[in-house]
Amino acid sequence: MKNITAVAGRDTFINCRVIGYPYYSIKWYKDSLLLPDNHRQVVFENGTLKLMDVQKGMDEGEYLCSVLIQPQLSISQSVHVTVKVPPLIQPFEFPPASIGQLLYIPCVVSSGDMPIHITWRKDGHVILSGSGVTIESKEFMSSLQISSVSLKHNGNYTCIASNDAATVSRERQLIVRVPPRFVVQPNNQDGIYGKAGVLNCSVDGYPPPKVMWKHAKGSGNPQQYHPIPLTGRIQILPNSSLLIRHVLEEDIGYYLCQASNGVGTDISKSMFLTVKIPAMITSHPNTTIAIKGQTKELNCTARGERPIIIRWEKGDTVIDPDRNMRYAITTKDNGDEVISTLKLKPADRGDSVFFSCHAINSYGEDRGLIQLTVQEPPDPPELEIREVKARSMNLRWTQRFDGNSIITGFDIEYKNKSDSWDFKQSTRNISPTINQANIVDLHPASVYSIRMYSFNKIGRSEPSKELTISTEEAAPDGPPMDVTLQPITSQSIQVTWKAPKKELQNGVIRGYQIGYRENSPGSNGQYSIVEMKATGDSEVYTLDNLKKFAQYGVVVQAFNRAGTGPSSSEINATTLEDVPSQPPENVRAISITSDVAVISWSEPPRSTLNGVLKGYRVIFWSLYMDGEWGEMQNITTTRERVELRGMEKFTNYSVQVLAYTQAGDGVRSSVLYIQTKEDIPGPPAGIKAVPSSASSVVVSWLPPAKPNGIIRKYTIFCSSPGSGQPAPSEYETSPDQLFYRIAHLNRGQQYLLWVAAVTSAGRGNISEKVTIEPAGKAPAKIISFGGTVTTPWMKDVRLPCNSVGEPVPAIKWTKDSEDSAIPVTVDGHRLIQANGTLVLRSVKAEDSGYYTCTATNTWGFDTIIINLLVQVPPDQPRLTVSKTSASSITLAWIPGDNGGSSIRGFVLQYSVDNSEEWKDVFISSSERSFKLESLKCGTWYKVKLAAKNSVGAGRISEIIEAKTHGREPSFSKDQHLFTHINSTHARLNLQGWSSGGCPITAIVLEYRPKGNWVWQSLRTNSSSEVFLTELREATWYELRMKACNSAGCGNETTQFATLDYDGSTIPPIKSAQGEGDDVKKLFTIACPVILATLGVALLFIIRKKRKEKRLKRLRDAKSLAEMLISKNNRSFDTPVKGPPQGPRLHIDIPRVQLLIEDKEGIKQLGDDKATIPVTDTEFSQAVNPQSFCTGVSLHHPALIQNTGPLIDMSDIRPGTNPVSRKSVKSAHSTRNRYSSQWTLTKCQASTPARTLTSDWRTVGSQHGITVTESDSYSASLSQDTDKGRNSMVSTESASSTYEELARAYEHAKLEEQLQHAKFEITECFISDSSSDQMTTGTTDNADSMTSMSTPSEPGICRFTASPPKPQDSERGKGVAVPIPHRASKSDYCNLPLYVKSEAFFRKPDAHEPCPVVPPREASIRNLARAYHAQARHMTLEPGAKPLGLPPPASAATTLPQRTLPMPGPAGPRAPRPAASAAPAPPVAAEPPVAAAAAEARVPTHSKVGGSRDSLLEMSTSGVGRSQKQGAGAYSKSYTLV
Repeated sequence: MKNITAVAGRDTFINCRVIGYPYYSIKWYKDSLLLPDNHRQVVFENGTLKLMDVQKGMDEGEYLCSVLIQPQLSISQSVHVTVKVPPLIQPFEFPPASIGQLLYIPCVVSSGDMPIHITWRKDGHVILSGSGVTIESKEFMSSLQISSVSLKHNGNYTCIASNDAATVSRERQLIVRVPPRFVVQPNNQDGIYGKAGVLNCSVDGYPPPKVMWKHAKGSGNPQQYHPIPLTGRIQILPNSSLLIRHVLEEDIGYYLCQASNGVGTDISKSMFLTVKIPAMITSHPNTTIAIKGQTKELNCTARGERPIIIRWEKGDTVIDPDRNMRYAITTKDNGDEVISTLKLKPADRGDSVFFSCHAINSYGEDRGLIQLTVQEPPDPPELEIREVKARSMNLRWTQRFDGNSIITGFDIEYKNKSDSWDFKQSTRNISPTINQANIVDLHPASVYSIRMYSFNKIGRSEPSKELTISTEEAAPDGPPMDVTLQPITSQSIQVTWKAPKKELQNGVIRGYQIGYRENSPGSNGQYSIVEMKATGDSEVYTLDNLKKFAQYGVVVQAFNRAGTGPSSSEINATTLEDVPSQPPENVRAISITSDVAVISWSEPPRSTLNGVLKGYRVIFWSLYMDGEWGEMQNITTTRERVELRGMEKFTNYSVQVLAYTQAGDGVRSSVLYIQTKEDIPGPPAGIKAVPSSASSVVVSWLPPAKPNGIIRKYTIFCSSPGSGQPAPSEYETSPDQLFYRIAHLNRGQQYLLWVAAVTSAGRGNISEKVTIEPAGKAPAKIISFGGTVTTPWMKDVRLPCNSVGEPVPAIKWTKDSEDSAIPVTVDGHRLIQANGTLVLRSVKAEDSGYYTCTATNTWGFDTIIINLLVQVPPDQPRLTVSKTSASSITLAWIPGDNGGSSIRGFVLQYSVDNSEEWKDVFISSSERSFKLESLKCGTWYKVKLAAKNSVGAGRISEIIEAKTHGREPSFSKDQHLFTHINSTHARLNLQGWSSGGCPITAIVLEYRPKGNWVWQSLRTNSSSEVFLTELREATWYELRMKACNSAGCGNETTQFATLDYDGSTIPPIKSAQGEGDDVKKLFTIACPVILATLGVALLFIIRKKRKEKRLKRLRDAKSLAEMLISKNNRSFDTPVKGPPQGPRLHIDIPRVQLLIEDKEGIKQLGDDKATIPVTDTEFSQAVNPQSFCTGVSLHHPALIQNTGPLIDMSDIRPGTNPVSRKSVKSAHSTRNRYSSQWTLTKCQASTPARTLTSDWRTVGSQHGITVTESDSYSASLSQDTDKGRNSMVSTESASSTYEELARAYEHAKLEEQLQHAKFEITECFISDSSSDQMTTGTTDNADSMTSMSTPSEPGICRFTASPPKPQDSERGKGVAVPIPHRASKSDYCNLPLYVKSEAFFRKPDAHEPCPVVPPREASIRNLARAYHAQARHMTLEPGAKPLGLPPPASAATTLPQRTLPMPGPAGPRAPRPAASAAPAPPVAAEPPVAAAAAEARVPTHSKVGGSRDSLLEMSTSGVGRSQKQGAGAYSKSYTLV
């Protein structure tokens, strides 16, 4: 520890710090003694030792700190304490001193450690030499010596002693006394009367002398001085001078200045004060009155030292009588005063000012004021109109000049402007303290003139300026007259009335409010209000949407700008009767017997009858087992119970009950189902018996036409008339078996057979009896029955053809087609079972027809004919709008074809125009109109309708749009918006808002001071008055209003200004140029930039979201498509009869449909690619050993005229052929046809032709072409009707999107090659198999995914195509090239220039020049020539060789489209695919030679394929190159239709 130095007499702390833990105790020792050992020592717990009041001898020495860290172990350290003693100064004092005295002061230190240093300070500063002060210092003493004391030695002197211990000091004050003396002596002075005077006297001394002033009055020798009392007028200044603020005449005399401070003797000095009088006005300021036109004198009196000059002034102008003859001045002496007189001849209004007279002498000047008031009659008041109301006006006036006399009153006079003032009305003696008044009892909408007078004691003023005012309109005082009511319908009443009396209209009648309320029991009694504009003296209004057959009370009120007048007396009328709006309640049905049922019910609620109940009608119809409905029947009764007799036995019935009034039938009750009880069955519908051997026969029968119950069994009776057996033999079979073999019969004997059915009610009637004889020879006989079979589409149908005979007969099925019978081929759709039954899977409309089954054996044959009727969904109805109102839309429709099954009902869907939330309404099949009620007023709606039959929902009608009555609110400019404005409030009249026919739901007001950014909002539902409060006074405001109803919102903007605090108006705001303009300009420029940036960003985000959505849909659809394709993926070598059945996908460009059909090969897209580049690599992929030509054909619309009427596809439904509507479409024969085609093709050697085409056709009948369609609502060119049903129908008009796509290819730069053209699929969906439109009964959109039931179900894809990038000419060789048109004799005439180059094609014959025909015309001619040749499907067999042509290298697969195959380049013949083994249909009306000749017109080594005006061409060199690139084939081709 460090040694410590302590100061004696003070406290000291010694710390003993211990680092570590634990320790047990800390102890201090001094001289081996444990501390503390006296009261001045303290040891704290933390080991600190405190020494209080340290003493040098006792506390100095060694101290030991001992720390016990273990019970037997301690550590210690010592510290030495040294004690220092501070100095102690003995007290000393300064004796009183006077100037010149000697002074000696010692400072002695009585104790303290040496050495000690002593110094002196004066007033805190070191004492400098030369100040007359000497300091002498010794070892412990220092002395201060002053040889001659003076005033500068005054001050505080400090003795400071210091040593090592401390520094101490002692301070004392030295005071030097000085007797008084004059610094400035008093002298005689002059004082000016009324002015301030200072008598100078300044003294010095210490202590500061006290000065006393004394006064002796009079100008003689002073006899006795008296102390001067110090008042506010006389004061002694700090420098001892005497101040007299206002010198008076009494202040003349001698003044004595005497000073003393107790040192020496007092001093004094006297002086004399003389007072001089300046010029003064002695006449007091006064006020005098003069009458205008009379003479007036003004007097002024002055005194003071002479000479005195007096001058007159009027205001600030000196009066010169010589220049203004109306004034005269006279002056005279009156003792010590001077009197001056000013005479006015005469007094005028301009003399009502202050006149002043100025008196001037050598010692000063004075001015006297005289206020002259010239009185006269007042000026007329300035009158203004504060507010004009309908029956009163508020006036305010200002009295500009009162004639210098108090106004005693006012008079107001007013009259009709057309009258004279002789017919005035007056308000007199208005109190002068009032500056405004209300004139009441005026007539509204009238013009008045008004003037005013004011009075004072002198007289009356002239009349004020005449004002003309027009009183405002007031609410009419009279009701409309001659109000009548006329019921029009069950929900409307026509109200007619006349305008109120003219004198009671109080303005222009703007419109009327019609209040109506229901007066039926239970109504709330509140009026509903509608409003209409006035049109004349007589008015008519129809109240709609009223309750049916209800009494209403109606009142009418007229209104103008000011408000609404009294209402007319309430008149009652009852709406007409209507049909009941609810069906009877508690409908019950009980089956009594097999043909009797009892129906009971209770009356509908009285409030829903809508008229006088006339009775009830029961509607019932049967429901057969095949789903068909029987004929509807109805029974009318007035009772609440009816018995239905003559019903069919054991039959399901649907029953509905309705109530009816005079207006008609009401709402039907919900369908109630009932089944009649069982009864004995009727006879079997047919019976057959055939010999099956020499001892047996087979009997077959049909079930009873009326089974009247559940067939439990059949009983077969067999009797032999010649056998003598009285009772026939009976045989029984199960109800499922409809034939029976009876054995053990005698050959050559005749037997009589009949059959009866049995139900739980008993055995029924027997069938016809047939006679049969067993025979040794059993010719083929069919035991099944012919007839008509009805079935819904998409179901499996079994057509039985069971036969007997020996040997077993062979079964053959045919289907009648026009004049011939076509054998039924077995495929995936048709199957002939071993027992001869023909199974048709998922039948369609085209499966309808007559089927013939023929059984043949050695001994004969037998046939039956079955007529198959396939029921399909009904056709779309034709929907129209028949009537609209503010809350309803009435629709009417004409049903389409029922599809072979009676229509069960209709589904009506509607939604708001800008919404896709569709609501469904189910309508009875008997209805042909419907009223949509409770709709929004003034709103557009979309409506569509579909019919339903037993098969399902049919096609949806075209969507129609209709708008309910009404529009958005608008503000009438004729209405005054502001009815009152003051400095802080504004009252708005919102009656100017017209509802537009739809009730206003809300009015939003926004206002702000001009120049502010922040709008204040106020929302109200009131259409009368609204107050804007807490406005700023004298401020212009901007106001914008928005009124909304169900039809939309109307806007109105305006400006207004609050009044100033005194009620005055403020001027319009002027555009201030300044700093604010720069901000506005910057804002004006920045806003569009910011908005544009935000718009671009928003567009980018939306497009990104849409792209992500499309890609997701693409992935989903692609997965479904691949699954679809995989189901139908069959080997190339598998023989297939008929046209190939591959997966089909729709590609849907808006309003246009494409069909993609997979032909023989399947090539799936990449893992998740949406882009298919058509490149050489793709063409040369080695998928299978075969090679073929692949083409892509795209069409764009071109105009072809005079090609016959168009085929209207608008009414096409499954199972029907489109009809050429000449009557409808003949006027549009010049409409666009799709006649141009692009073809991208690449040929490989020895391959069947495979073409990717897109063909859009609506062709007239003059070309001999039949256009049909399939269940997917599509049609294409085909050879016959059945095959045509496998094609697709496109809409008549293609969208601009597809036109641009085709145009993109057509206008590609000539130097660009299409080998890298890309087809990008952007969206894919899978639609319902039954229709390419959305089916009813659901709110899902048409593009939503639905389940797929068959592999051939269509889907929808959108795709885009982009032209390729420019490539070098070498890479373009041998790839697909676009050919815009078709030619016949010269196939290259219409090709682009770069296509005609040798690098691509070689001209085959130089002797066939291009015809001089425009390319388009040549294309049309050849197109017509080809069609007239009836060359629908021309296929060359491999062995056929046209004249002059090398052997063909490829044969074309028979395509659904028109294809003209041509021989390919010479080379080894590849095996024909299985698909090409199907025989080509024969070409009618043209021999084979003609066909070959037709082909010969096409150059060699080329092929024509695709649609009617497409041409696939390839050069020999191109084919050769393709062979070198590889033998692999591009394994996927599509047909786009």
